[in-house]
Amino acid sequence: MLKLVTQHIERGDTDLEESLDSLLHKVAVADQRAFSELYDRVAPRVLGLIRRLLIDYAQSEEVAQEVFLEIWKTADRFDTGRGAAMSWILTMAHRRAVDRVRASQAGHDRDTKIGIRDLEREYDQTAETVEIRIEHERVKKAMGQLTELQRQAISLAYYGGYSHSEVAELLHVPIGTVKTRLRDGMIRLRDEMGVTK
Repeated sequence: MLKLVTQHIERGDTDLEESLDSLLHKVAVADQRAFSELYDRVAPRVLGLIRRLLIDYAQSEEVAQEVFLEIWKTADRFDTGRGAAMSWILTMAHRRAVDRVRASQAGHDRDTKIGIRDLEREYDQTAETVEIRIEHERVKKAMGQLTELQRQAISLAYYGGYSHSEVAELLHVPIGTVKTRLRDGMIRLRDEMGVTK
């Protein structure tokens, strides 16, 4: 039966597509039997597409599960006027698989960056201490060029760790005023320190 269904799909058999369309419409109204039948018909194609992108079988199965959960939740968004059911399902599967590839790559990149960052390097502690002290003096001098209101807002937000709404509450001013003071103060700090965008 599965082989026959796959052959019909590959040939573009309209009876089967109409049947998948109607199954999706039934799934949209939470028809579990229709969902089960839809799953039996399209799961091999969905899993096959995902496996071609992910290669790893366990991850492919996981993503396929996510796709079918998404089908169950969003079947009411399927519109026959915009395409066939199989195309809609395979597009969803492709997007999910690509998202997984991107997430995996981002995780790998993040781990690499952390590994590089945590790699101990030899350094001159005295030189680093001097650089930190010089940078601290530059910031202190630049902060002295701000208005008192800007300095308060920046000190509370960046050095005190307060959120914008907490700063507004502490200074008894609207949050918009705090944001403006912070923005203007940061621009002025950047200019005073000679930092380019």
